Amino acid sequence: MKFDAAAEAEIDELNEWFQQNPKLPKEIDRILLKRFYRCMYGDIKGAKKLIKINYSMRNKHSHIFLERDPTDADSKQTFDYADLIPLPGLTPEGYKVSCYRLVDFDPAKVNHTADTKAFFMVSDCRFNTYDGFASDEENVETFANGDVQIFDMNGYTLKHLSRMTFSTLRIYMAFLQEALPVHLKAIHIINCPPYLDKVVSIMKPFISSEVFKLIRFHTVSLDSLYEHVPRSILPEEYGGTGGKIADLKAILLSELAHKRDYLMDPSHWKIEADKENAERRRWLFK
Repeated sequence: MKFDAAAEAEIDELNEWFQQNPKLPKEIDRILLKRFYRCMYGDIKGAKKLIKINYSMRNKHSHIFLERDPTDADSKQTFDYADLIPLPGLTPEGYKVSCYRLVDFDPAKVNHTADTKAFFMVSDCRFNTYDGFASDEENVETFANGDVQIFDMNGYTLKHLSRMTFSTLRIYMAFLQEALPVHLKAIHIINCPPYLDKVVSIMKPFISSEVFKLIRFHTVSLDSLYEHVPRSILPEEYGGTGGKIADLKAILLSELAHKRDYLMDPSHWKIEADKENAERRRWLFK
């Protein structure tokens, strides 16, 4: 979808609605607003519904989505023991690929709620920027047509699974499936452990049938992954030419630090009681 003058006018309309809605925060980044609009294929009503679901869930679970700092001790521990990396470029289908893996296998490092908080900070950091360049128009930035996730299970043990918090898992899966302004296209599980059946039995109750169909388990080698994700996208650690994970992670951490104020600014995320009360007074004395 190209944002021509007509689409930009609809974004203006959507932005005005957002700012005047007492059950939404005061501000929203324009690129993020475009994501909601584009995710619903230009359907204004659909975009409004998705926006309301997104911010309602954020404020219902403030301990994950509002009370956050990408540079605090909990976040640092997450980023020290795990990689949560959006990979550069887009697949031939125009998909954005992200990779998640452990770099420290100590189960004691797992803080499921803090890790989930970090995951969504990485997503929010990415969502107010474009994903790449349009294939048909050089140097014209655009959005991905969908998201692909790669989960590397190397190093995961049953002890890691035992440290999962089911309430946090429920929030994570619900937000992922119902509130994100992206279309999930595939989930690739690589380096699958022998106890894969136990992992599936734990996760399946929280996953919709539609999303479960998107999961691909790569149990033998990465050759089957290459059929879906080109090597040009993948990091060198996975046989690709997309750079080293350490370098990509350094870029990500720098971007998170740069956007710290944005990620922590309540005017972008929190539904303030005074805004709702002011709107009620406006209608009362109108």
